[in-house]
Amino acid sequence: MADTRTPAQTPDLVWHSHTVTPAERAALKGQRPCIIWLTGLSGAGKSTLANELECALLSMAHHCYLLDGDNVRHSLNKDLGFSPQDRVENIRRIGEVAKLFVDAGQIIITAFISPYKADRQMVRELVAADEFVEIYVKTPLAVCEERDPKGLYAKARAGLIKGFTGIDSPYEAPENPELEIDTSALSLEACVHKVLRYLQDADRIRAVPAQSE
Repeated sequence: MADTRTPAQTPDLVWHSHTVTPAERAALKGQRPCIIWLTGLSGAGKSTLANELECALLSMAHHCYLLDGDNVRHSLNKDLGFSPQDRVENIRRIGEVAKLFVDAGQIIITAFISPYKADRQMVRELVAADEFVEIYVKTPLAVCEERDPKGLYAKARAGLIKGFTGIDSPYEAPENPELEIDTSALSLEACVHKVLRYLQDADRIRAVPAQSE
């Protein structure tokens, strides 16, 4: 008979403590790790901003990595659909992966619609209070629909996709994000600079180069 006990119920599983600490890993990289969590509607510009942000941090010799929603669903989460339950599990898994990156001393950038407040709060609580940076990419729905880079809004409006966020499934906007960015009101360069300045002011990265001003 299969063992259906959870890890918490299995006494044979014991947490192994590492000799090397998270602080030592971070010090080696000269940065303070964190999760930069980009949330917003499809087409808001999350992936584009995340990609440019990773490039900018890399150019400043910071250790970072980008987890993008579509890419993760091609690999780690390819077994999940888009039901409310699967969406919760999608974010739970990503949160645990992001936590490992923080433990390794990395700055981890994520770009996920992540429509539910409770799911984002769940990830926030996985790390220290100041290690979760929620960025609400607050691009208006009308702009996202006009962009419609994947043609998903058109399909949702035609009834070909059910449960699409912003159309027939809710998006619960952050109430107190660390940053709000409207990609329809700012250039991509300005959006990236706004994030870099926040990270600099929070003493997580080195001083932003003059050319980024």
